[in-house]
Amino acid sequence: MSYASAVRFLYSLGNELKVGAKWDLKRMRGLLAALRNPESGGRFVHVAGTNGKGSTCAMLASILSASGLRTGLYTSPHLVTPTERIRIDGQEISEGEFSTAFDQVQEAAERLEAEGSTDGYPSYFEIVTAMAFLAFRGRTDIGVIEVGLGGRLDATNVLSPELTVITPVSFDHEAFLGNTLEAIASEKAGVLKPGVPLVLAPQAPETERLVLEKASQLGAQVHHTRDVPVSHLRMTAYGCEFQADGLPVRHSLPGRHQVENATTAILAARLLGTRPEAIQNGLAQARWPGRLELVSRDPDFILDGAHNPAGAHALARYIREFCSGRPVWIVYGTMRDKAIDEVTAELFPLADRLILTAPDFPRALRAEAIAAVTEHPNRAVTSNLTEAIQIANTAPREAAVFFTGSLFIVGEARAKLLPSNQTTTEMRLS
Repeated sequence: MSYASAVRFLYSLGNELKVGAKWDLKRMRGLLAALRNPESGGRFVHVAGTNGKGSTCAMLASILSASGLRTGLYTSPHLVTPTERIRIDGQEISEGEFSTAFDQVQEAAERLEAEGSTDGYPSYFEIVTAMAFLAFRGRTDIGVIEVGLGGRLDATNVLSPELTVITPVSFDHEAFLGNTLEAIASEKAGVLKPGVPLVLAPQAPETERLVLEKASQLGAQVHHTRDVPVSHLRMTAYGCEFQADGLPVRHSLPGRHQVENATTAILAARLLGTRPEAIQNGLAQARWPGRLELVSRDPDFILDGAHNPAGAHALARYIREFCSGRPVWIVYGTMRDKAIDEVTAELFPLADRLILTAPDFPRALRAEAIAAVTEHPNRAVTSNLTEAIQIANTAPREAAVFFTGSLFIVGEARAKLLPSNQTTTEMRLS
């Protein structure tokens, strides 16, 4: 099947959040068995959490590549194209490789259905996860795998990892994971495996208590990132440099929250036996699109997928710290299942100009519905992102314009604002 046809087929399956979606590892295990278990025998790091897991995965994968290991990276969702989800040494797999892997998984899925040995056709995420394992088999020395949603019943949780990581856990997808931190943490802790060490980022007390109890039951040694002292920290709007337990490092992922994500990646890399110079080089080279990503200047257009309260808090902190004295414009759109009251309460008071819009996606919340929950005195309501960008282009040259609220907004904006052959604006610490 062609790449375009494969993508159309995947999109036709819907996403994991659709009503009636089945969460069960039995179907995923059956699919992988039909593919001769491409994940079996591989080295993997499995990363769960609510916020920061994608950035942590990107940093750790960059570090492992810098150490000389052929490194696979599997993340979700994608911003523009599905090939972004599957990378080897920082490079997306090609459209041809994507369609080849899809053909193999689809053939196995159809065979299982014809035999009556499965309880339904695999989901979009199950198929792409199986494709990632196929792409990595025989081509990588180690894979860094990000949990898609939750952990316990996530399709990636068929792994036997060498190391598990849990980044900060907070509220998100409550309809699927539970409406208390304890319930959400229980789902995240479902990735823990007997005897497999865990790197644990700072957590709320109730979350840490639950995770530590689970780790103790499984004999999983816990390594806390708080035990890695951070000193000589210097932040700019475009990245930071600091010393992690005496090791000087720097990276270009902006925001104070990225210091914690970097520390998590450093600790994980150390436990994997990575040399200090590889840690330094890998962090310096790490990139993670759509997270405080500067895509143009004068005015500054910045993309940030702050789609839940914790993400909004991190973005608000960045704006207060680095945009003082500048006009701040916010282009905001979100999904219907998100906690918009908490997110907008963090962000909207910081906006001198508010542009409400909706991404081109079925679950998008109409801009008029967002307008109904805010009395911002200087807001505009648009029907699509193209209109929102037209207004954003009228911002003064000294303004900072943030596109945020959903990764779907970020992905759509990135596709419109960055030509396919252009990378983001490179910034240096100053």
